[in-house]
Formats: sequence, structure tokens, C-alpha cells
Amino acid sequence: MATIETNAELGQQIVEDAKRYVLHSWSVQDALQPIPVAGGEGCWFWDYDGKRYLDFASQLVNVSIGHQHPKVIAAIKEQAEKLCTIGPPMATERRSELARLLAEVTPGNLAMSFFTNGGAEANENAIKLARWYTGRHKVVARYRSYHGATAGAITATGDPRRWYTEPGLPGIVRMLDPYTYRCPAGHPDPCPVCTGAPHLEEILQYEGPQNVAAVILETVTGTNGVIPPPDGYLQAIREVCDRHGILLICDEVMAGFGRTGRWFACENWDVVPDILCVAKGINSGYVPLGAMIVSEPIAEWVRDKYFAGGLTYSGHPLACASAVASIEAFREEGIVENAAAMGDVFREELGRLAERHPSIGDVRGLGCFWALELVRDRGTREPLVPFNATGEDFAPVARLSKAALERGLYLMTHWNVVMICPPLVVTREEIEEGVAVLDDALALADELAA
Repeated sequence: MATIETNAELGQQIVEDAKRYVLHSWSVQDALQPIPVAGGEGCWFWDYDGKRYLDFASQLVNVSIGHQHPKVIAAIKEQAEKLCTIGPPMATERRSELARLLAEVTPGNLAMSFFTNGGAEANENAIKLARWYTGRHKVVARYRSYHGATAGAITATGDPRRWYTEPGLPGIVRMLDPYTYRCPAGHPDPCPVCTGAPHLEEILQYEGPQNVAAVILETVTGTNGVIPPPDGYLQAIREVCDRHGILLICDEVMAGFGRTGRWFACENWDVVPDILCVAKGINSGYVPLGAMIVSEPIAEWVRDKYFAGGLTYSGHPLACASAVASIEAFREEGIVENAAAMGDVFREELGRLAERHPSIGDVRGLGCFWALELVRDRGTREPLVPFNATGEDFAPVARLSKAALERGLYLMTHWNVVMICPPLVVTREEIEEGVAVLDDALALADELAA
């Protein structure tokens, strides 16, 4: 274990400066009390008082390889000593190597990568490219999606974070989500929404399939509830897209790189998208990086075309070096395989929690990508807090999260859902330790549950 630096006074100064000078994401600034983080290792990080936290959120579901992986750190140092930066028009060793590795580890005929600084830019460029390639302008997205905070990506986003930026990019239309626990169609058998094809076909009937360039979706819905699609859903969406000449864009910014126990979530259902968007787990956020990876037909089409997209830091050498090292470590250390194995442990442990806590309405997930949906009443499925809850309405979940944090467990929550997404290097012992803390914290939610 690395040495934990302790300096409470320094930690307090860091917090004061952060609150005064930093504009923080998705937050009421005056309400913030950020943790001053002094260091981390594996599934843990610690503050300047020396208090350790088990990271059950992988920060923003991105530190998949764990904190301070030595191989990735060494790769960044080595690249920094050799060449810190160079422009996108140049060819660099690690950028070329990373593009080749992505063609190897991604499924099917995905073949060529455009590098970005993160997931939002990958999704943004995927939408642009889909429109150029098809000559169509409409894009179908889902209501419970989150695709990023840039102008196009936030318009494609379905959750309420898009409200503040509307009106946004023209041509975005929406379909409902295969959310079986709260199916908007009532989940008849067969369900038009949760089986995928009938609902999408209806949307296309209204919009004109000849006008639709792409369907963009999170293969497994992330922030808005960790919602894996039912078996058959993704295949049905793929089939409808193929029938109408529509591209399928899978946003695996959160679900990719082993998070679901497969290299990419779409592999759980044997589906290959036309465009795959990745970030986060590509290098665990050690240096900002994302990628839009396109299939061979698109790659061949674009070779003699002017690609009207570019970023000053596209394929930054430090970022690419860290991603190459990360992919190598994933292969050498069996990190994807560990995520799959720990998925079985989570299924067992979280199932036991559900038996003990009436506030747990649903347990769902894959690999190291899980959610507990909290309810006031299991019979009616009334959420513990309302949709898009803030302030006092959100207080029951905020208290649960705070109680866990005081015990050294860092969680991500969104409305009435507790997300459980530790680094993919997590062990059974760490899972059991985290679940034990969560077990105690859930008592606060049980007080409101029937």
C-alpha cells in the first residue's frame, strides 16, 4: 500500500480554493463540500486526514483499471520524456498503435478510429458522420440516455439535463426505453417497447425512415439507472436499422472496456454497431481521451472524402500511450475476466441485500455495472424519491449516500438509484466490505419503505 499523505490544513485550503475558484459540473456551487483527495491506489482513495474510501463509483464510472496502475503511470512518464505533444496531422507511434489495438479488441468489422478528448465529442462526431454518410438528417435517441454535455450530445441526451440547453440541435427525435421494471408500455407480452422493433418501427413511420441517419443509444443505460436491455432487444434494433439503411451508434462511453464483463457491452448480445463511441475505460481517465470507431464500410467510404472534423488534441500522445498500456494490462492481468467473475459475486451479494431491505425494488446489472432501485412501496413501485428530485425531495437518498461516505464507502446516486460500479480490479473481499457498509446505510431508506 502506498504511503498516505496526511495534512488536514492543506486539505482544507484545497477545498476552500476549489469552492472559490472552480466552477463544478452539475452542481449548486454553494452547496458543495468536495473531498480533498490526496492519493489513491486500486479500488481506494484517501483524503488529507488519511481517511480511506472504497471507490464503488470508479469516480464517474471511468477508473476501470483502478487508481494509480503502475503500468499506465510508467507509460505516461515514458511518453512524456520522449514527446509530450504533437499535432493530429502527424503520425506518432502510440496513436497508430492504439488505433490498431482498438481494431483488434472491438467486435466485428470496426476498423478505424477518430480520437477525441472524451465521450461527448465521440458522440458528437458520430452524429455528424452518420449524417454525412447517409445524406439524412434525423437521429433517433432514447429518453433515458446521457450522451454528454456538448451542444449536439446534450441534445441527443434524453434526461432532464438537456432542458437547460434547449432548443438544441435540430433533427433529434426520441423513442422510449426498454426499462422492464418501469416499462412505459406496461410491458405486455410481447412488449412493443422492450422487444425493440415494433416501437422503433412506429417512430420511423412517423418520422420517415428515409430521413433517419442513425439510432444512437447507450448499449446499457448508465447514469439513468444501469438498465441492461432484455435479450433480443439490441438484435431487433440492429435488424430494423439494417432494413432501412440506418446506422446504429452504440454509446459505450460508460459500458465499454470490460465494465459489463465483456470487452464491449454489445458483445453480450452478439451485435456489432456501425459506430462505437468510447472513452472513460479506454484509459481510465488518466489522461482525457475518447474515440469514435467506425466499421469497414464507413472507413472505406470516408477515405477519399474530406473529413470535416478535428480537435487540437485529437490522439494526444500522452493519452494514447496511457490507453495502449491500459489495453495491454487488461489482456495481461485478465481484468475483463475479473469483471465477469465479480459480476457473479455482485449478483449474489446484492440479491441478499434485496431480501433484507424493503426499500430495494429492483437489482440489475452485469459485470461491475450494477444498480439498486429504491422504492417506498414494492407493490406499487413508488420511487423513494421523485423523478429528477433535487433539494429536500432528494434528501432520503442524500442521507444514505452520506452515511455510506462517513463509513468510507463512496457511492454514485442518481434520483432513486444507487449505482454500484467499482474498478474492474475489485476483489470479492472488497465487494463484501462495501456491501456490508451499504447494508447498514440502507436502513435509512427502509424507514420510508412500506
